[in-house]
Amino acid sequence: MKNPNITLLNTEILSDNWYTLNKVTYSILKKNGSTETQSREAYDRGNGAVILLYNTATNNVILTRQFRLPTYINGNPTGMLIEACAGLLDNDNPEDCIKRETEEETGYKISKVEKVFEAYMSPGSVTEILYFFIAEYSSEMKINDGGGLEEEGENIEVLELPFEETLKMIDTGDIKDAKTIMLLQHLRIKGIL
Repeated sequence: MKNPNITLLNTEILSDNWYTLNKVTYSILKKNGSTETQSREAYDRGNGAVILLYNTATNNVILTRQFRLPTYINGNPTGMLIEACAGLLDNDNPEDCIKRETEEETGYKISKVEKVFEAYMSPGSVTEILYFFIAEYSSEMKINDGGGLEEEGENIEVLELPFEETLKMIDTGDIKDAKTIMLLQHLRIKGIL
């Protein structure tokens, strides 16, 4: 049900180069009964899915490392970020998307995933909702080296790390990606590893 206190008045495209940056003007009915007009920018990059692969026999997880320009220009000296496998839905449902991304990025072919929750990652400026998954993996599921798709400019390093080490990496700042921290904490809270 739409919020009856909000009326969208105008949407102006500021950029549609990589994704779409809109300037949205709307009116909001305030608690005191007055109406105020506001404008905000909203970045629409589509929705995505993320997964954390875990192995209960070895207590390891699969993560990736890749260059992320926004972190580089905001103080990450190498621009490299350790994170859980993720991708945009690209017209797929979240489950099909994350199975495809897992194979492309990590080289593991998984058939069963468990959706754990959904979350807006930066709701003040980005429209994206992210679907969070976990799945158990084993060495038999490894069908290729992963690394992402060449035609998408991906250059992804696959990391198999002890779960306890990844928790320490959050404390040391070696893992700073929010979606990854959320999934690692989920495994801890649920007692999966």
